[in-house]
Amino acid sequence: MIVFFDFDGIVQAEFVPRNTTVNSEYCKDLLEHLRNDVCKKRPEKWANGFILHHDNAPCHTKLLVRQFLSKKNITVCPHPIYSTDLAPCDFWLFPKLKRTTKGKCFELFQDIEAAMTAQLKTLT
Repeated sequence: MIVFFDFDGIVQAEFVPRNTTVNSEYCKDLLEHLRNDVCKKRPEKWANGFILHHDNAPCHTKLLVRQFLSKKNITVCPHPIYSTDLAPCDFWLFPKLKRTTKGKCFELFQDIEAAMTAQLKTLT
């Protein structure tokens, strides 16, 4: 699952299709969708631009992604290289999602997606 959120809640959430590699091209396309969602869902923030904070995953730091962000005037909040600091999703979002599914068994992948989607909708 890939989730983008701000102080006002979830902006975009999607499940990576099975057997899909999250590489720089996938990341660039995802960021294009994010940009469009921010324009629609948070026009007041789009007017002033927005700052993207993501970690140093290889797909985030490839030239293709950096060029896209630069071309679209999306500011990136730097994450220190090899930092042990957690990204906000690691200490805020994912623990909340895990809390509701802890100890549950899911037979189908779609059941996991449904449970996560329902939980995301409850977050403020």
